[in-house]
Amino acid sequence: MSELFDNLLFIFQRLNWLSVLDILLVTAIFFTIFMFLRNTQAMVLLRGALLLFIFISLLIAALPLPAFSWLVSSTVPVLLLAIPVIFATEIRRVLGRLGRAGAILPSERRRVETLDVISAVVHASARLSNRRHGALIVMERLDSLHEYVETGVTLESEVSAELLLQVFYPNTPLHDGAVIISGTSLLGAACVMPLSSSGVLADNPERKMGLRHRAALGTSEVSDAVVVVISEENGAISLAYGGRMIHRLDAERLENILRAFFGPSEAHQGLEGLIYRWFPFLEPRPETPVET
Repeated sequence: MSELFDNLLFIFQRLNWLSVLDILLVTAIFFTIFMFLRNTQAMVLLRGALLLFIFISLLIAALPLPAFSWLVSSTVPVLLLAIPVIFATEIRRVLGRLGRAGAILPSERRRVETLDVISAVVHASARLSNRRHGALIVMERLDSLHEYVETGVTLESEVSAELLLQVFYPNTPLHDGAVIISGTSLLGAACVMPLSSSGVLADNPERKMGLRHRAALGTSEVSDAVVVVISEENGAISLAYGGRMIHRLDAERLENILRAFFGPSEAHQGLEGLIYRWFPFLEPRPETPVET
């Protein structure tokens, strides 16, 4: 242990401004990676791997374990090659976000159209809830959902409350599955979304939900999409985001949450809005009480 402290003291004595800059750059890179991976299942795995790495490094430095050190040094290159396979989905998401980070700020017309889409979704959700027609509405944000659009029927239509009501009318060809909305377009209907395997919805018997809710939660776990789901059993409106779900929403509260995610905000205009467009992972999340 004394040798470890001596090595640390030696390192600090050799620090200069270039060394500090080097450390800050590496820290910024890891911070960016962690921010991109937040609220993903890979984050849990990465956290465990980092803790294990720190523990093994301290163990090797503190104790003379030549055989164990050889085993670790021989295994690490193999694990590094496995990283692209383990985190393939997350790497694809990060690259996709970087590719869209430089998009220009939305125009005033675009903001008005976004509010029209929010209004259409809220209006349709309220009417579907009153009629107890089940529905699953996925609203794309930064992560592309094109692979899921291909599992359903491509529409490329303008979003309207009437279209959503028609799609989710019982026993129609498109009422099963999800509709996917990107910007102001309804890309597809009857889309197959990933199911959640976290077991969150089954922890409490009173909150045991069906496939629509599992698909809503699963979609929010693999992307940053906002998902609105209406229960066919009781007409309850729920919203899923980031692997969590808000239950028992009314139309007013649903609209407020969607505006927080998609609507124009004075705080996100000008220079600050430009920063958030270039670096979306820095954008603060809407502060909404979330229930799981």
